[in-house]
Amino acid sequence: MSTSAERDMAAYWDRAGQVWVEHQALLDRVMAPIAEAVVEAAKLVNGESVLDVGCGAGATTFAAAWRTGPTGRAVGVDISGALTELARRRAGEDGLEGVEFLLADAQTHAFDPVFDAVISRFGVMFFPDPVAAFANLRRALKPGGRLAFAAWRSPEDNPLALIPLRAAAPFLAEPPRFQKDAPGRFAFADPDRIRTVLAASGWREAAITPLDVASPLSFDELMTMSLRVGPLNPILKTADEGLRRQVEAAVAEALAPLAPNGAATMASACWLVTAKA
Repeated sequence: MSTSAERDMAAYWDRAGQVWVEHQALLDRVMAPIAEAVVEAAKLVNGESVLDVGCGAGATTFAAAWRTGPTGRAVGVDISGALTELARRRAGEDGLEGVEFLLADAQTHAFDPVFDAVISRFGVMFFPDPVAAFANLRRALKPGGRLAFAAWRSPEDNPLALIPLRAAAPFLAEPPRFQKDAPGRFAFADPDRIRTVLAASGWREAAITPLDVASPLSFDELMTMSLRVGPLNPILKTADEGLRRQVEAAVAEALAPLAPNGAATMASACWLVTAKA
């Protein structure tokens, strides 16, 4: 990736990262079972070193650090300065040992080959060149090192990704669309693409299994996930007040049947992927 593209990507994730910082507690709670599944799949043991890719505010890195213990090392890497700053602050407040956070592009950063495992909770779907990125991550491992990550299945398998967009579409000149096989949330929706990318980047023994998680949410939290965290957020931030109200009302009406008593469930349909270097 060119230096210009790297700057553009870093700038994008700094903007997006501010949103994740604002809603870190909600996001961590919703995604906690997925982080635990990834850490479990990595088969981490005391004293090992683990690299968490796209670590965000550090929740998965912290979960890994509990497994590797005080003699281990857990390093989180993210391209968002806002998120890595928050992750460092949280680690200091919690007094966790053996935890580090690195502001870098995991596709191109020259990691030392010292890690026993690479993990990621939804952090590997955004690489402009996924084959180059996964080859680079493989080079960060010791011989025989392990890979474990979670990636979203299709939008159709995750209706809460589609419902807000469909509700908002009549009011938007250019409604956001999910692109499969392109950098973004659903880049690895197709398991065959995952296998192809991993094989081309030198990984072996790839295993892909479905992971389905249901997280309880209030209706207000469901609206936050739909309007503030997802792809509607940058549109609504620059929209006039009238358009914002129209979209928010349409999304609320579309989501209301999912929370008849003010309580809802967010179903997350993912792939849990493992491989060996």
